[in-house]
Amino acid sequence: MLRSPSLRAGCALTALCLAWPAAAQTAAPADTQADGSYHDPRSDIVVTALIPRSQGDILSGTSIVTGEELTRSLRPTIGETLARQPGVSATSFGPNASRPILRGFQGERVRILTDGIGSFDVSNTSVDHAVAINPLTADRIEVLRGPSALLYGSSAIGGVVNVIDSRIPRRVPDEAIHIDAIGTYGSAANERSGSGEIEVPLTENFVVHVDGSYSKTDNLRTGGYILSKAMREIAAASDEEEIQDNARLKGKLANTAAEVWEVAGGFAYIGDGGNLGMSISHSENTYGVPSRLEVAEEDDHDHDHDHDHEEEGHSHENVTLAMKQTRADLRGEVAVNGGFLDSIRLRAGWADYQHQEIEPSGEVGTTFKNQSMESRLEFVQADRNGWQGASGAQFFTRRFQADGEEKFLPKNQTDQFGLFTLQSLDLGDTRLEAGARYEHTKLQSDPDADLFAEASQRSFNALSGSLGISQAIMPGWRVGLNLSRSERAPSAEELFARGNHAGTQAFELGNSDFGKEKSWGVEGTLRGSGNGYSFSLAAYHNWFSGFIYESVVDDSVCQAANGGAEMEFPCYAYAQADARYYGFEAEASVKLAQVGSYAINIDGVADYVRATIKGNGPAPRIPPFRLLGGIEAQGARLSARAELEHVFEQDRVTDFETPTDGFTMVNASISFKPLAGNDRTTLMLSANNIFDVEARRHASFLKDFAPLAGRDIRLTARISI
Repeated sequence: MLRSPSLRAGCALTALCLAWPAAAQTAAPADTQADGSYHDPRSDIVVTALIPRSQGDILSGTSIVTGEELTRSLRPTIGETLARQPGVSATSFGPNASRPILRGFQGERVRILTDGIGSFDVSNTSVDHAVAINPLTADRIEVLRGPSALLYGSSAIGGVVNVIDSRIPRRVPDEAIHIDAIGTYGSAANERSGSGEIEVPLTENFVVHVDGSYSKTDNLRTGGYILSKAMREIAAASDEEEIQDNARLKGKLANTAAEVWEVAGGFAYIGDGGNLGMSISHSENTYGVPSRLEVAEEDDHDHDHDHDHEEEGHSHENVTLAMKQTRADLRGEVAVNGGFLDSIRLRAGWADYQHQEIEPSGEVGTTFKNQSMESRLEFVQADRNGWQGASGAQFFTRRFQADGEEKFLPKNQTDQFGLFTLQSLDLGDTRLEAGARYEHTKLQSDPDADLFAEASQRSFNALSGSLGISQAIMPGWRVGLNLSRSERAPSAEELFARGNHAGTQAFELGNSDFGKEKSWGVEGTLRGSGNGYSFSLAAYHNWFSGFIYESVVDDSVCQAANGGAEMEFPCYAYAQADARYYGFEAEASVKLAQVGSYAINIDGVADYVRATIKGNGPAPRIPPFRLLGGIEAQGARLSARAELEHVFEQDRVTDFETPTDGFTMVNASISFKPLAGNDRTTLMLSANNIFDVEARRHASFLKDFAPLAGRDIRLTARISI
């Protein structure tokens, strides 16, 4: 049953759009290529920018991960896959739940998309909840940081990660059957993963697609002590022998094994005037969440918390999450080729998501359910003497429910409707750009005897916009400036949370009286390229009013909201204040020499962010300054690469954080293309964290209890025939 007028309106919009492109006698954009690339044959075209354009023409930081770089970076989670991109870190809540962090922003301020539509999971609700997108199925991943991302939702102030796959085919294969497959073995977690897809043209315009993937890992082997130095010192001072033993634990991280599988099928009608296709997928992911080892005797916050006494150490109970999602997607496009409109695009999706948090006894502790639908309609303008643009409407609805002993949110529903536009004018050396988005958000919680006695409802109207200019300063070089103003409605978690949250070891308390979060932003860019080199720099500064954050408060605050019950975890309450975020990200590449048939290239990445909450000091979990450099010998069929990553110490911390030591990792890889003329078939051997160093990401809630992977030898085979 459709429970709200806005949901019925969204379904009507989707149904109308479903019928309309199908009426076209032919379908499909003419921009797809024989190798499956999307919209433009050039690899630097960013589709997520609404108007497809090259990276150099976008007035904010962008990254594209595809081809050999994607094969080398591929990990079981989207966060770890992207963690080496400029301006990107990861939540790293163990090896199975790692969400991207963009410019220090995470959770609600970063949108994770699959082909322009949300992931429809609950990964924004808690860091121990995995993203329901499998990197194994990705053809390419695009990352937009800064104001350009706001066209995908007011919550995307940090940026957008868009995973693009081929489940809805974009081309008609030349072969009678087209096969893509990838298989990986990783030594650090005894990872065994594989994915395969098949596309078959049934007619000259009709294509069907089938894919499946499977991955299994054991407990992750780390590069040093399980506990950080600060936690080891506390544990070593304990009077309990079992807790003292925790200070000496090294090697494998307990309760981090995982098993994931996914199947999907899709089809598309592709012609000269448009395209229409859909896909259906089902995925299941069973994974362990690393628990916090005990470092001190039980106190008032954990006196009634059960413990396991295992060979791996004395710790809080180990929880396993069993996630499943069924999803349906639709994509259509009609080529108008008119004087004003060039094409009309539709993207829509629906998913039914559920995960259960299973206790060591096998009992289900808490069940999370999420039903979501999103539809997006875009009107793309024709190029009129350098004037290009796109406008559209977007609808999103989410129905969330949690049941069980660790329910910290009441049943709630979020409905959003947005209108957006992006306009650009190319005057040759000078390019102008303006974007705007209006968004209406309605959030409603149901009455709940445990959390809220009465229903609560809030509505917000948010308006965001940006103005930008870029100027050519010499051949191949452009400088740009972008000004933005954004507004974001609070999320259901920020408004309605009221309960113990084991994932973050906190009693979380929202505030249903919050106003909108507002910010001003400025970003400058400098990009250049020429014969054998490229350079990109983006620097940004954001000023927030009503910035929503969590801070530790006196237990009496949460006790009052919890009916006076004794606290199990520390009290973390959401609050609003002014805040500032600023930083930069840079990357460069230079061709040093040509040795026979091999090009010798060096490249580097640097990024930094500093965040302060007025009256509260440093913002929590902000990644430190980082440098990454590599040298590569590139040949037509054989390439070799070595790289070094240094992450500096983070000692600018809040009262409830500990400093994080810096670390240096050395990685190397060699790739071989065994089939002449087939660049998509690759064998790759890589060694990561060669010297087996102990490394921790400061942005992780678990950084004191769950280090990153130790030495990891990976063998990957990617086949395309």
